[in-house]
Amino acid sequence: MTGRVLPFGPSSPIIQAPMAGGGSTPALAAAVSGAGGLGFLAAGYRTAQDVRREIAAVRERTDRPFGVSVFVPDFEVVREEPGAAAAVARYREELAPEAERYGVTLPEAPAWDDDEWDAKIDLLVDERVPVAGFTFGCPPPEVTARLHDAGAVITIMVNTPWEAVAAAEAGADAVVVQSSGAGGHQAAFLPPPPSWEAPDDLPELVALVREATDVPLVAAGGIMDGADVAAVLAAGAVAAQLGTAFLRTPESGAHPVHKAALADPRFTRTAFTRAFSGRTARGLANRFMAEHEASAPAYYPQVHHLTKGLRRAAAEHGDPEAMALWCGRGYRRCRDLPAAALVETLMKELAAARA
Repeated sequence: MTGRVLPFGPSSPIIQAPMAGGGSTPALAAAVSGAGGLGFLAAGYRTAQDVRREIAAVRERTDRPFGVSVFVPDFEVVREEPGAAAAVARYREELAPEAERYGVTLPEAPAWDDDEWDAKIDLLVDERVPVAGFTFGCPPPEVTARLHDAGAVITIMVNTPWEAVAAAEAGADAVVVQSSGAGGHQAAFLPPPPSWEAPDDLPELVALVREATDVPLVAAGGIMDGADVAAVLAAGAVAAQLGTAFLRTPESGAHPVHKAALADPRFTRTAFTRAFSGRTARGLANRFMAEHEASAPAYYPQVHHLTKGLRRAAAEHGDPEAMALWCGRGYRRCRDLPAAALVETLMKELAAARA
């Protein structure tokens, strides 16, 4: 780890996952960090200036370390990939009745963008953010060097042992191992060998990654209680990252309709979809996913920009059937507790599981 240590102790190996799209808030990050865990802000889909204000808000609430997560753009992407515009245009036409239903106008030609990548890296350096997290890929060497010089610990999310090796080579101080049971977007950025079959079991995946790299591992995906935390620690992780578990806390920024859906008996399962963003993500299976998954083009973030107004309008109408209700498989075990109380509960459950 090049002399660096992660800003949490073995007595509190709880990390609150960064949840882009509203779930992560300064209040949530500060509460988790203040309780001895590591809180995270999500820079994805937000302007650099908005993130700067959120960093200040966290620091007003706590002097404990926290993290900020950034989406890594596909640096190899062809900006005008042949067929992309036409595919997105066809999908826009399919979604016209949805737009009419919710009273919105879909953007004409949503374009690829890098989510203010350069401005956000400058921000992490300027603010000397304690932990810089990355997903969807590895930051270039010059970026990791700048962040290390600014004193940041770097985490990179992966789905396979091969991605973990790439992350370590890119300068990660810790690798976040994400299983298929995780809510929200999968981090995958390297094609695995044809023979690879990802284990459904998170501890098993952690153990496989542990064999591939000696970089500290953080486990993520479907972790909901202290027994789950104990299982991934036993498999070789140094900490557990939980997102869905924090969605129903009062500090969470998840929309009230989203929070209610997590306990609504009509939503009986989660599923992968690219219908909302063009990139594979797990959420509660709803009408929009059922009707549009088969035809949604795999163009991110163009599809995200195409549907974001529609998703927002559905929330304003109180209709969860056209919202991206991101959550992991363990969503039924969400607890309506303040974030600090949830961290305390998780630590008590961890102690009991170890005993």
